[in-house]
Amino acid sequence: MQLYRIHRFSKLTGLTTHVIRAWERRYGLVTPVRGENRYRLYNDEDVRLFRYLKAKVDEGMSIGELAKIGREKLLEQARREFVAAPVEPPPSEQLLADLTQVLQEHDRVGFERKLNGALAVIPFEEALHRFLLPLQEHIGQLWHDGKLGVAQEHYASNQIKQKIFSAINQLRMVEEGPRIVVACPSQEWHEISALTAGYLCASRGCRVHYLGANLPIPELANYCEQIRPAYVLLSMTIDRSLNEIKIIIRDLVTQVSPVAPVGVGGNCPKTHADLFLKEKITVFPDLNALDALVFSLTH
Repeated sequence: MQLYRIHRFSKLTGLTTHVIRAWERRYGLVTPVRGENRYRLYNDEDVRLFRYLKAKVDEGMSIGELAKIGREKLLEQARREFVAAPVEPPPSEQLLADLTQVLQEHDRVGFERKLNGALAVIPFEEALHRFLLPLQEHIGQLWHDGKLGVAQEHYASNQIKQKIFSAINQLRMVEEGPRIVVACPSQEWHEISALTAGYLCASRGCRVHYLGANLPIPELANYCEQIRPAYVLLSMTIDRSLNEIKIIIRDLVTQVSPVAPVGVGGNCPKTHADLFLKEKITVFPDLNALDALVFSLTH
């Protein structure tokens, strides 16, 4: 989980450092850790909470009355309202243009410096929406149009995957919470969407079992038999024939659904949503729909 000094925290929340210190001192809603140099360090949950508090105060509510609700309940309300009315900042067009340029120039150092610099200044979940996922979509389109080589596309995709893996590993390990299995079925090698789903679930307090790409459904079913998850999530992005889709649905219904509910996301399920829904397999059109499910599982 990212940590921020108070001046960066101030920019992320829209509150002055004076207000932040006052709310911290009077109401005890945050307990920042201290770095080696004794600077206050705030985390992503603190950012989420103080953004929520600012929004409510701007609507006319009293910070004193809000503070009486308590940190955990306020965070629950913040997550619930995010699900009900998500706000996704637009992608940074200039950053995407800069990253694309250095990628086309085979400038590895420049690409990683720009990417790491952008990740250092905003919470990771916001970075996912603002530029990581748009970047993946953009480079995929460039490859499809013949403007980017497959090696460059693989390099950039692996950089994005590494960032998501790293963010997952930095999350606090939970010993309770619903088990969620995340995977991609056979012939699915593009796993960034699955990784993103895994990060979202883990950041909301789920115990995520990430099984990766190209997993045969019988192996998935066997794994689920052993751990009995609360939910199984599959990412399906490639185009498939109607017959292939029907076989996958049949195998999911007969082998996985008896063990746990199944949800699917990606272009393939969205295109053929009626086939999945007919067999009571949930189709997630976007991350907000998945966020709503995770909220229902964890509350």
